[in-house]
Amino acid sequence: MFRRSKTETETSEVAPKPGGKGRPTPTRKEAEALAKARAKPPRSRKELAAQQRQQRAESSRKVRQAMKTGDERYYLARDKGPVRRFIRDFVDSRFSFLELMIPAMLITLVLGYSGNARLMQTSNFLLFGMFLLIIVDIATVRFRVRRELRKRFPEESLKGTTWYAVSRSMQMKFMRLPKPQVRIGEKLPEHYR
Repeated sequence: MFRRSKTETETSEVAPKPGGKGRPTPTRKEAEALAKARAKPPRSRKELAAQQRQQRAESSRKVRQAMKTGDERYYLARDKGPVRRFIRDFVDSRFSFLELMIPAMLITLVLGYSGNARLMQTSNFLLFGMFLLIIVDIATVRFRVRRELRKRFPEESLKGTTWYAVSRSMQMKFMRLPKPQVRIGEKLPEHYR
């Protein structure tokens, strides 16, 4: 048959398919060598420890990447499922007073060290007011989440959902993992199946 010249194959670049895996399929020889390397047991404790360390690192990398991108396949067990996804979206779609806590604490700190008794008293009232707002906010989250869960997931158990919602709402939005997938004020979908 006819063969393409080297210059012809070098100049023709194939664009990756939109649904493709993004890398070339390995040759049979490469696949067999990789399978043989995986099947070979470690010869010493050091090799075994290194292999386990490498597997743990790879697993952790996948989980971290999934937490950032929203890929639920690699989530930890506590974050999997439609109920947990709804709780995350519910908490992430609302404004929380806890997000103002660090700026309020900084203001309180500055006012507290000002030396002025009136400013120190004002900073104490500000901090106490923030704590009260946060307690009310957490209680509101708890009751609203449970009401929505009973409405949307009547057959699911609500065990552990309150703590999951409250602990997520207590974190500042940019520090939450898995990363928020909705914006504040965004309307949530009706179904999470």
